[in-house]
Amino acid sequence: MKKIVLFVFCWWVAQGGRAQYPPPAGELGSTAIHADSSIFIGWATSCQVLRGYININDTTTTANGSNRASYGTPENALGKADNQVVSLGDKGVAILTFYPFEIFDGPGFDFAIFENGFSNSFLELALVEVSSDGEHFYRFPAHSLTQTITQVGPFDTLDARLINNLAGKYRALYGTPFDLSDLTDMPRDEKQHIKYVRIIDVGGSIDSSFGTKDAFGNLINDPFPTPFASCGFDLDALGIIHGFAFLPEINTSTLFYPNPVTDYIFLKINTEKIELFDLTGRIEIVYSQPPSRIDLSKLLPGTYIMQINDQVSTLLIKK
Repeated sequence: MKKIVLFVFCWWVAQGGRAQYPPPAGELGSTAIHADSSIFIGWATSCQVLRGYININDTTTTANGSNRASYGTPENALGKADNQVVSLGDKGVAILTFYPFEIFDGPGFDFAIFENGFSNSFLELALVEVSSDGEHFYRFPAHSLTQTITQVGPFDTLDARLINNLAGKYRALYGTPFDLSDLTDMPRDEKQHIKYVRIIDVGGSIDSSFGTKDAFGNLINDPFPTPFASCGFDLDALGIIHGFAFLPEINTSTLFYPNPVTDYIFLKINTEKIELFDLTGRIEIVYSQPPSRIDLSKLLPGTYIMQINDQVSTLLIKK
């Protein structure tokens, strides 16, 4: 036992006496979750973005004719992680929702955020907050043990073992997971009905006038400046681990019939658009000028979400 303790102590000293969090994706003890994992039951279905500057220390700096990040679109953050991203810029903000799902506090991790870091050590970080009503947000207690004496340069590296509860800890296609039980200040009933996740780029500057601090008052040092259109946190996806589908009760017979269905549904109202989703938020069918009879025979059996005008309901397909 003494030899084991000595080994652990020596390893800890070798890491500068600082490393204490899970290692990068692919290493023993990592908490990274690959996008293909069957643990995910759904993905984000909407995203709003407020772009940050490409250089928060000098807001006159421009790239592609703008002083704010401009790479990608909010739609790139929807659905399964695929390395297609929207860049937030320095201290840019994204708010994700995942209707018809609500995330709840289950055993272990409850959701994961994906970034597009191209290696285990080039990492761009963001704070993560959640809300049940879209007004009151609770921030995960982030922790950065990265030194704050020397600025991490635009293409310098970080050690994932010095980072906790910050999105972007892991490389592309590996999600950084979050556990709602870490939010000790959030009421238990609210943790069971999460409808919004807010992601805030940390900026990365160790200038206290512009930098972002973690839950312990440490400045969060990450690659900076990055005066490019693709600067800041690059949001790829949000994967749901613990969630349930929440839908209002609607008399679907006033909209279409039959339900359940095997082959065709017939519309009973005039509408300009119909969308059909599976329970992961993936769009299966879109009609801009829907016919009165819609063929669903090629879809797999299961429960789907039908949106007609502003009304949303469940549709069961049986074979």
